[in-house]
Amino acid sequence: MSDKYLIFGATGSIGSSLAQQLKDSNQEAHLISRNEDELKALSEKLGFSFTIADVLEDGFIDQIKSDVSDDIIKGLAYCIGSIDLKPIKRVTESDMNQCMKLNLYSAIAAIQGFQDELKKSNGSIVLFSSVAAQKGFTNHTIIASAKAAIEGLTVTLAAELSPSIRVNCIAPSLTDSKISHSMLKSEVVAEALAKAHPLKRLGEGNDSASLAMFLLSDESSWITGQIIGVDGGRSSLS
Repeated sequence: MSDKYLIFGATGSIGSSLAQQLKDSNQEAHLISRNEDELKALSEKLGFSFTIADVLEDGFIDQIKSDVSDDIIKGLAYCIGSIDLKPIKRVTESDMNQCMKLNLYSAIAAIQGFQDELKKSNGSIVLFSSVAAQKGFTNHTIIASAKAAIEGLTVTLAAELSPSIRVNCIAPSLTDSKISHSMLKSEVVAEALAKAHPLKRLGEGNDSASLAMFLLSDESSWITGQIIGVDGGRSSLS
């Protein structure tokens, strides 16, 4: 039996950076992703256990629980997100349902699945929102709505699950990652987006992962119910 942190979306930019930081701190993690090849490669690199699971599929939590049934779950990071950009006139109910399933409903299912284990360990939950939830950007109806719901979930669960479980949320701005690749493949566009931030660069996975690492740890034992921007100053200065 060992203490482990669950990382959902472990093969993404933030999730993989968090996994590496946990490894560097001699912590154990269990990695979860639907990308089998990348997940196995990351698992082999870090020596962490893993479960291949797609959070869009019903019952995805069952195999994860089976794979970590002998472990003490110290924390859960739901590092899953999407960039769904459309003008309001093109947004469909299907768009909204899929985005809410990926970002919100499955996060709730993950927390429900491990609530008892986290309560026993006085664990920590880290969720992910977006700068777009609080700062208005055009064409962000789908994703901003889903991430705003995550922020509401954060404060609700921080109250409901206290004092045994802490719940906090990180709200990044645009981060250089696989899901943002289509937006950043043009150097001109990438440079313009970087300059929109007071710190004049885009985010990296490690930027948000470092805060997630802190929020998962006992060093943040008096912090709960917070939505914290990791956004190069974009939410408050630009």
